[in-house]
Amino acid sequence: MQNKRFTRRAFMRSLGIVGLGAALTPAPVAAAVRMTDSRKLSDNRFEVCETRFLMGTFVAITALHESRDAAKEATARAFGEIERLSAIFDRHKGDTPVSVLNATGRLSDVAPELRSVMEKAVIFNRRSGGAFDSTVLPLVEMLKGHADADGRINLSEKDMKDALGLVDTEAVRISDNGIRFDKQGMGVTLDGIGKGYIVDRASDVLAANGVVDHLVNAGGDIRARGERAPGKAWKIAIEDPAGKGGYPSVIHLRDAAVATSGGYEVYYDANRTHHHVINPRTAHSPTQSVSVSVTAPTVMQADALSTSAFVMPPKDGVHFVDAQPGSDCLIVGKSGANVTTRRWSRLSRT
Repeated sequence: MQNKRFTRRAFMRSLGIVGLGAALTPAPVAAAVRMTDSRKLSDNRFEVCETRFLMGTFVAITALHESRDAAKEATARAFGEIERLSAIFDRHKGDTPVSVLNATGRLSDVAPELRSVMEKAVIFNRRSGGAFDSTVLPLVEMLKGHADADGRINLSEKDMKDALGLVDTEAVRISDNGIRFDKQGMGVTLDGIGKGYIVDRASDVLAANGVVDHLVNAGGDIRARGERAPGKAWKIAIEDPAGKGGYPSVIHLRDAAVATSGGYEVYYDANRTHHHVINPRTAHSPTQSVSVSVTAPTVMQADALSTSAFVMPPKDGVHFVDAQPGSDCLIVGKSGANVTTRRWSRLSRT
């Protein structure tokens, strides 16, 4: 997803992190990226825009307020909340709660934010019929671990069977005493739901600090709140997954969210057939859809629903999202054809 200031693909390329094995970004690069801009609008409000590299992607906040200082302060607090929550959900650092859970199979003294997201992951797993599964990490690690220097992935039937046997949301036990796995070797990745939760919380911080009109964009996970201008919604362009320019759709959002799932930027093999979205029931990456964009009341919902629908055949994905309250989707198929829910066209109206 794009706006007039940022192009995610171009931004990622400028950092040299798009392509084979780009699942992680080196910390020194992430720490170096920070851009801030502000200007006064025709309606006498100030627009404060700041971009930082967090959660393995760029996060851009646009805050509108009559006071420049108030907008800057609220933006700083929102980024502080993102950093605080990232320290809970980041599975790549060894000392975070999620990393400890994955390493030991159990976790006590669970942060309320982690407990909430884990419980929501179980709900979305059941709602999607298993298409969404936070315990897919063993499959992700299997693909990454079996890719050679030439980008070939060599998997035995046993490798596949062993990894699939560890994908089991029903084996995750969440109680007052903590969280534990029933199977040794299990692991969770909350990438398909945790980032959305964090974006929602950042939006809540902005609103609580008086900045009602704002946009938070975390690598295409977007929360639009209030209005871009008096009487005008925020205008969001859905990114062309082929990277050829143009947009499959341009939508307008007020107090809503949109998220996109796709395998066109992070892949594990030279043929680009294995990417970071994996069908938890087959261990293969979806091939019928190129990208799925979902609108929903919150980014967490949009994130989980877009991942679920991406794993499904396009028509099934549309029917699934169509049945979710307040949600719509656009699916870009492998042939380039678009499939949408019945109400998607309404989003393009101003």
